[in-house]
Amino acid sequence: MENLRAGKAVSRCYRNRRIGEFLKELDMTEGRSTGIPKILRAMKNNGSPKPEFETDEDRTHFLIRLPIHLKANALAVEHSEAPVEAPVILTETDKKIIVSLKGRELARNELLHVLGYSQPTGNFKKAIEKLLQHALIERTIPDKPNSRLQKYRLTEKGKKRSSQ
Repeated sequence: MENLRAGKAVSRCYRNRRIGEFLKELDMTEGRSTGIPKILRAMKNNGSPKPEFETDEDRTHFLIRLPIHLKANALAVEHSEAPVEAPVILTETDKKIIVSLKGRELARNELLHVLGYSQPTGNFKKAIEKLLQHALIERTIPDKPNSRLQKYRLTEKGKKRSSQ
């Protein structure tokens, strides 16, 4: 523990060497013990409090607590007004629906026909729900989702996405 706190990680005692080698091959870990000094250096340069290390005599667990920087809460409040939305990952079905609705409104049956489906599949239903949820498409009659006159169209967000 003293070595860890000093930034020296030289532990070569593996509980399961094969798992360690497997994780190294997947680039999920490394075997040169350079991560701890990097963490300490980055936190010091950032002005953050020192990390806290915890383990036991048998090394059955290893825990690092990275305390939050004192100014982080102030920064979070400043940026909380404009939340950053994660990009939506589109499946092929999603993309086909967006392209099909470009410049027009289509009823569900029309959309199915354009996509080459004879009846709604699970993928089609999931795609429609996902696109509605992420506001890429919208219903033409939003207050009556089961209307026989219901159609779908691209939103402004969907139009921007279709031109990418």
